[in-house]
Amino acid sequence: EVQLVESGGGLVQAGGSLTLSCAASGFTLDDYAIGWFRQAPGKEREGVSCISSSDGRLYYSNSVKGRFTISSDNAKNTVYLQMNNLKPEDTALYYCAAGWRETITIAQAMGVMTSTPFDHWGQGTQVTVSS
Repeated sequence: EVQLVESGGGLVQAGGSLTLSCAASGFTLDDYAIGWFRQAPGKEREGVSCISSSDGRLYYSNSVKGRFTISSDNAKNTVYLQMNNLKPEDTALYYCAAGWRETITIAQAMGVMTSTPFDHWGQGTQVTVSS
């Protein structure tokens, strides 16, 4: 059974940092692209970052580029999202998801990552950034 479990969310002041973890089970990271999405109340879900562990390809949305870093540890079957210089507008429920590996190619080409190609989702972890 494919499972994704996020952790690491919390309350932080603006300018602070958090690291989110996405622990995967039931598959190996090389089989999928792993994406991080976020959704704030009243807003659409936004794809913020993605990693293809098999070849190291990465994607970042413009809203987080330069502040967030995605990485993976295949030995732990875990993907991380290091978030620095957090802003109040980063406040959201953050989800990780597993999807078709070539999703990252499309995201890089189009400059946006949609949720449609992602089949498996975690339950989410809340990030709140106070001003």
